[in-house]
Amino acid sequence: MTTACRVPTIGGTGSLFLAYRYVVVHWRTIILLLILALSTFLIAHAAFFELFLFALLLIFIASQLFWIGRILDLGERFIPGKPRRASLAIAAGLVYLFVFVYSYPQWSVGHGISASDYRLQSILIHAAFWWWLVGSILAFLLVSALGILGRAGRAAAWVYRKTRQSTHAPMAASHSAVLAGPTSPGRRQFLEQAAVLVSATPFLAAGYGLLYERFDVEVVRQRIRLARLPKAFEGFRIAQLSDIHLGPFTSAVYIRRCVTMTNGLKPDLIVLTGDYVAWDPEDQVEVVRLLAGLRAPDGVFGCLGNHEAYAGVEDSITRLFAAQGIRMLRQERALIRRGDETISVIGIDDPGDKPVEEIRQLTHRRRQQLKGLLMPDTVNVLLTHYPPFFGDLELVIDLTLAGDLHGGGQLSLDFVRPGLNLAGLLGVPYVRGLHEKNGAQLYMNRGIGITGFPIRLGARPEITVLELARET
Repeated sequence: MTTACRVPTIGGTGSLFLAYRYVVVHWRTIILLLILALSTFLIAHAAFFELFLFALLLIFIASQLFWIGRILDLGERFIPGKPRRASLAIAAGLVYLFVFVYSYPQWSVGHGISASDYRLQSILIHAAFWWWLVGSILAFLLVSALGILGRAGRAAAWVYRKTRQSTHAPMAASHSAVLAGPTSPGRRQFLEQAAVLVSATPFLAAGYGLLYERFDVEVVRQRIRLARLPKAFEGFRIAQLSDIHLGPFTSAVYIRRCVTMTNGLKPDLIVLTGDYVAWDPEDQVEVVRLLAGLRAPDGVFGCLGNHEAYAGVEDSITRLFAAQGIRMLRQERALIRRGDETISVIGIDDPGDKPVEEIRQLTHRRRQQLKGLLMPDTVNVLLTHYPPFFGDLELVIDLTLAGDLHGGGQLSLDFVRPGLNLAGLLGVPYVRGLHEKNGAQLYMNRGIGITGFPIRLGARPEITVLELARET
């Protein structure tokens, strides 16, 4: 991965293009200056999350300059005439800036797109923006990694040649001349084509995640063994849905399909673990209407997520659900009966986006409330959007069901290495699947909706069926 150090001279109307090209050519210097200007302050004052965001910002800037440079190189190669290239570059730059500026105001909501903006043109522009953003960053990281490996390989070959020369001078000199000879045109063309294919892969993957994988719902069946499970609940089946996020990229048609799939699994109990809306409070009526189609013999129960707190709909959506026979458990429990035996299902609210000290106080209060709700002689199943109390030795919670993290921030390479996802990189300990700690169990559902960028890659939407069994 190399960038030419020359700056083309374009006169007259090409002066803007010249400055544009100068920035692209010297992107490494620009990034270095940004690092020197900001890193000292961040290290002294910022938390790890802010440092992570700063690193993402630098990678984003570097990736955009890198790919703009590659596009300009292609323009010089295939488009005749400097004035024509300059005009096309300016036009492409204006389109890029329009898409970026159009999408940027939505970043203030924290997750990329305003839930109230359902216009087709807005959806298409946001989709294009996030496809390019995710694809270009992933491709830049891939090309950079391959470039580093290539340089390391060349350095190792150079060390090897020098070692050979020092021990077998005549033979090594001949061998070195062969290795150092010019690359054949055929091999150079093959390497260029391979580089294009490699760099295109993340763009194709981002398109796949945008157009297909975010709709590709996986039914996950998980057997849960519980030491205190009453005999009457052997084989009891719980279906879990989480993170619905009704919005522009999670449509009513899609949610209705997930409801039909869940009913088709014929669970005994259905639980919902928060985030029914994205950002728009007006979506609460529609999402409740859609989820009202869920059916299970022992009922449908749920807890509230952080997005209900963000949208300010915690009380109103609770009433809407109750009118449809779905009970939101808010610091309360419900008993599920089989003859004379019971299990306890408990729900607690998510604290939402509050100052750190307020969240700490609220979490302490929730913990005290939870202690009063636990039943010592039977299984306690806790519904919580994010699991703050998992593994707490003073709380006898047999099974916690949660969501929130979308399988790792919707981008995950766990198939390459466990923990290689956005949430894992931030040090979040429980991201997806089943976890055990201090005799308690936690299941993290990947959710069915999306928030932020409308892409899922390596983190398919999930409906979970948990079958309870007695520990033998």
